[in-house]
Amino acid sequence: MEGIQIAKESDARGSFCPGPLMEMIRLVRSANVGDVVAVISGDEGSKKDIPAWINKAHYELVGTEEVAPGATRFLCRKNH
Repeated sequence: MEGIQIAKESDARGSFCPGPLMEMIRLVRSANVGDVVAVISGDEGSKKDIPAWINKAHYELVGTEEVAPGATRFLCRKNH
């Protein structure tokens, strides 16, 4: 995700559901409106849970990217 400035990031690899999702919630709550926060997760359930929560909370899923085999970075913009 070139060109996107990440304000805060948490590496939650090794943490299992709901750990990575709770990290995303914590980061978003501590961020300023307009900030992009990111969580890296190796938990397969995160691929469904984190985007679903971002949508439900009416934030913006900026994108996802594989950063290592079995590890996905989820980027979320706090827009309200």
